[in-house]
Amino acid sequence: MQSQIEAFLERVEQCKTLVALNEVVSELRNIFQVNHVVYHSVNSLGEPYALATYAEDWAAHYENEELYRIDPVVLGAFQRFHPYNWKSLSWEKKPARRFFKEALDGGVGNQGVSVPIRGPHGEFALFSVSHVCSDEVWTRFLSQQMPNLLLIGHYIHASIRALENLNEPANYVALSPRETDALRLLGTGMNRGNAAEFLQISEHTLRVYIESARFKLGASNTTHAVAKAMAQGLISI
Repeated sequence: MQSQIEAFLERVEQCKTLVALNEVVSELRNIFQVNHVVYHSVNSLGEPYALATYAEDWAAHYENEELYRIDPVVLGAFQRFHPYNWKSLSWEKKPARRFFKEALDGGVGNQGVSVPIRGPHGEFALFSVSHVCSDEVWTRFLSQQMPNLLLIGHYIHASIRALENLNEPANYVALSPRETDALRLLGTGMNRGNAAEFLQISEHTLRVYIESARFKLGASNTTHAVAKAMAQGLISI
């Protein structure tokens, strides 16, 4: 599967339009063998964008009825910074129970996981995967694929931002502590394996930090990101 994911990430980077990106992202259903993949965001200006593999009638119903106002998955995102299993959310209130039934009827699936993504200038996004399966199967899927979902979510977010030509102030870039650590260690000559071991994280997680920092800096590759971070005083080696 890893070779499929690497090939997928390359295709994401090569997309020149949002339509092309939508077609590529839909391939994730086959890669992960899940029912649906969804990305939706709100940029710093409050403008929404959605990319989803849901059936058109469910997507239209969700939008027309403004179901995001009661959707526990969306509401839960504002309270979390880390990926969360939909089963961990509160579905006890009547509107949430009604929404869950409608979502099942719309083919969303009884299982799901979401990855919250926050940008440096107020943009917010949510990358989600949903499926129909047992709790046991879903738990096994998450234990195996969560690092890949983190990486892919950030890749899609960065690609959409690039395609939308979101302009960021050239004199301001905010890197997280982990992004800073990742670039600093790579700048000292460490390879990714050693850097991940030093930070006590997986190489997949390290790659998320590197790619996030690279897109924030507008760098063409990791070496360029390290150089720009040094030039802007964000890291010292």
